[in-house]
Amino acid sequence: MLILLIVVALSGLFACLAVAIFGRQRSSIMETRIEAFRVRTTTQTADEDVDLEMSFGRRVVKPAIEGLTRTATGVLPQSVLADIQQQLTMARSPMKVSTFVTIWLSSLVVFCALGLMVFFTVGSLPSLAVGFVLLVLGYKLPRMWLKSRVNAKQKQVILSLPDNLDLITTCVEAGLGLDAALSRVAEQSEGPLSVELQRMLREVSMGKLRREAMQEMADRVGVEELSYFITSIIQAEKLGVGIAQVLRVQSDQLRMQRRQRAERLANEAPIKMIFPLVLLIFPAFLAVILAPAVIRISETF
Repeated sequence: MLILLIVVALSGLFACLAVAIFGRQRSSIMETRIEAFRVRTTTQTADEDVDLEMSFGRRVVKPAIEGLTRTATGVLPQSVLADIQQQLTMARSPMKVSTFVTIWLSSLVVFCALGLMVFFTVGSLPSLAVGFVLLVLGYKLPRMWLKSRVNAKQKQVILSLPDNLDLITTCVEAGLGLDAALSRVAEQSEGPLSVELQRMLREVSMGKLRREAMQEMADRVGVEELSYFITSIIQAEKLGVGIAQVLRVQSDQLRMQRRQRAERLANEAPIKMIFPLVLLIFPAFLAVILAPAVIRISETF
């Protein structure tokens, strides 16, 4: 009898412990699931509130434009995208290719809409020609703008290259190394060429070969004179020729090219002045000179 009571007591104790353990575990599991559901519901509600608080443009228009941009980027040939990326790099623009494609597509849509508006408003053959011109303008205008940015940066590099090369030559002849001379000129000068020199020097300090960094700089800038200069430096390093002598030859050549370019521009100036003179200045002179005579003749008759 005593043994039976002990067995029953132990069985009851074991049952109580089992219920306590597994009941707590089940309760903790249920609490965890309820808490996770509550957090997920709260987060989803908060996200929905945030989405509703966003403007219509960010919720609807922006995703639609991004979808059209991805479609246009996928349709355009890789050569066109690579050319756009090259021009953006040469223009030192932080704009992405996708952003430029969006602007390009928006310009095309806007000018196409203007052309259709003109055509349906006027409804004649000249309006169709005007609409076609607007369509072509919408297609060409973003690329023309990007090309003008590239030309402006390249012009600044061409104008500053002879003076900077003279400074580099002077520093090398004074005893500095080529990297030190480039660093000194990059710190003391301004403009796109200085920025490109600083970027090239950072790449060299990070472990890239100097000839590779200089060649990449020439590709980014896209200026023929700078490419000749870098090619001469690379060839001099390969052949063991003195850098100072090569720099002096390149400096003299760039100064001569700058003088020839100035002479060519001076010779082209009279031809370029003909059109403003004929179309703008001469008609004003004729109006001032002949207007009193015309008025008197009209009063006489």
